[in-house]
Amino acid sequence: MDRPLTYMDGETLMNTVLPPIRFVISQLLPQGLHVLAGAPKVGKSWLSLWLCLQVAKGEPAWEFSTTQGDVLYLCLEDSYSRIQNRLLDITDDAPPNLFFATMSEKLHSGLEQQIERFLVVHPDTVLIVIDTLQRIRGGVNDANPYASDYRDLGILKELADKHRIAILLIHHLLKMNDDDPMNMISGTTGISGATDTNFVLRKSKRSSNSATLYCTGRDIEYRELSLEFDSAEHIWKLTEDSVEQPARPQDELVFFLSEFLNQRKYFTGTATELAEALDEFAGEPYKPNVLMKKLLRCQQELSEQGIILSTRRTHDRRELTLRVGCVSNDGKNDTGPVSDLLSQPSQLSQEKPVPPE
Repeated sequence: MDRPLTYMDGETLMNTVLPPIRFVISQLLPQGLHVLAGAPKVGKSWLSLWLCLQVAKGEPAWEFSTTQGDVLYLCLEDSYSRIQNRLLDITDDAPPNLFFATMSEKLHSGLEQQIERFLVVHPDTVLIVIDTLQRIRGGVNDANPYASDYRDLGILKELADKHRIAILLIHHLLKMNDDDPMNMISGTTGISGATDTNFVLRKSKRSSNSATLYCTGRDIEYRELSLEFDSAEHIWKLTEDSVEQPARPQDELVFFLSEFLNQRKYFTGTATELAEALDEFAGEPYKPNVLMKKLLRCQQELSEQGIILSTRRTHDRRELTLRVGCVSNDGKNDTGPVSDLLSQPSQLSQEKPVPPE
């Protein structure tokens, strides 16, 4: 198919309101493609099922908040009876927005279409777990295994990025030990390279109930979570986090804008005009370029306060609009200008091509 290259110039990119990264599990699992790897029978499936349950209920996973939504768990190495027994072990109430499938097509043979159809029927889906990666792959091209790994995972990453959901692949580790647990993920570096986040669940001894979850990715801070498996509740419990969790201070700009919009409800103008209008609230003037950068970086905080930001370019200037809107539990606003921007090029620029979502 002969498709023209879509692109965006630097000026437009610097001044465009793009959708903020949506975290399904705060600080841990953002939208995109992810791998959770561990040795056989180490407890990956118990962990995966519990994470699915927490997200479907909108309840915290350890100390991390979740974005509630529909969840699909492809438990391709299990039967419904086994999944039922595990659910009975870990919960008294499985929600109706948590879905299970024990069979699916493979990649390149219909799986992509099955997922797309599920998302049409369940547009509120935020998480899909595939247990395991090997179950959905066909034959690997031994002549170029790296290319095969990267191509197969690339298909799933496109799906995740297109729908702004998280897809978590359950995978295995190599038998050899390594000082860097990420080097133990089975397959070529095409697997770890194609994903946005990699998790490795590793025990020091197979007989132990303790394990470490190593977490690294493009959009998260590296951390090691010390876990203990509760054999009575069949849940991995957090005992220690290598990253301290200081309270996140709210940017003062968000506070000033909240006060400003409580009075005006709506603003349209240039960054210079907004900076001048904020003088009486901020006490000292913002430089327009600094103000614009802060607005773009604080989108998630603005959204949480119900403040909707959008931009557009007229024939002689670039305008931004701020208004108060309704925010749902997952932080999305009522009219969707942020999340829909990439699919509505006219809102970004009337003169320049922009990338679709």
